[in-house]
Amino acid sequence: MKPSLETLRSALLAAVFFGIFIFAWYVLTVPRGGERMMFEISEDEAAELDELGMSEEDRLYYLESGLDFEQIQQLAEMQFTREEIEMVGGIEAFGFQRQENGEAEVQSHFPTPGQVFSVGWEMISDPFYDNGPNDKGIGLQLAYSLRRVALGFGLAVLVAIPLGFVMGMSRLFSGALMPFVQILKPISPLAWMPLALYTIKDAEQSSVFVIFICSIWPLLINTMFGVATVRKDWLAIGRTLELGRLQMAGQIILPAAAPTIFTGMKISIGISWLVIVAAEMLIGGTGMGYFVWNEWNGLNIDTMIVAIFVIGVVGYILDWIIGVGQKAVRYVD
Repeated sequence: MKPSLETLRSALLAAVFFGIFIFAWYVLTVPRGGERMMFEISEDEAAELDELGMSEEDRLYYLESGLDFEQIQQLAEMQFTREEIEMVGGIEAFGFQRQENGEAEVQSHFPTPGQVFSVGWEMISDPFYDNGPNDKGIGLQLAYSLRRVALGFGLAVLVAIPLGFVMGMSRLFSGALMPFVQILKPISPLAWMPLALYTIKDAEQSSVFVIFICSIWPLLINTMFGVATVRKDWLAIGRTLELGRLQMAGQIILPAAAPTIFTGMKISIGISWLVIVAAEMLIGGTGMGYFVWNEWNGLNIDTMIVAIFVIGVVGYILDWIIGVGQKAVRYVD
């Protein structure tokens, strides 16, 4: 099936937007060349640096490297000698680059697109390495998260669809259970996690429970709505054919409600993926959420951006997979 002209135009426009985003990112993060320094500071500024313990030799060295007074003052306040600063990577480690022509190039602490792409390529080149608890490849971390999502979402499907059927076919059950659904539905996953950890006393099982309890409600409500809104003439045909309740549910109600059920599944899988990242930041150990938090603690912003991008791409793929199933059961009245 060839893509339509509208699809191609949409793809082209999306590529343009992406190019604008990358260009803006580059402009905002590319190192900026500074003006050539005069290598002079006032007597008061020199006295202030002396009070901070910086020697005249170190002061002249940093001036010749292209740093201004405020930058040299920042280094002096850290109480590091020039030798110690050089040991940790020199002035480059503090956001400045030494230039042969005596200029200082001030860098943004936010990585450039090129740096992020380079780090991302390294990460996907060896995604399944395992060097210990805090050093695992992004592929392994992704696998841990997907396993938890599969378990929690799978449990939600097993409970929500049958229960939604019962609620959709019975006003009595619907009226009795909906107040509980409406109370539990808006509770944040971060509120469930401490209770789950205290009750279950297992981080892995607690994360699966939180996914289950947060993803069940959209699927339950959509299943109930889909079952309750099946066209009356279709039900009348089933009664005319003298179908039993199970036959009616399987041959008429389920096919008619399937598109609505898949809509609930799309919402639920998105919530599941969103919840697991937050949950893993709390439980630690493994998973994409923990990976992002661990990289933040190490100030590895480029690695963290790659992980965030992977989370978004995987979420898109999960939504697309459910969407394929939804198209398969779609019908025209």
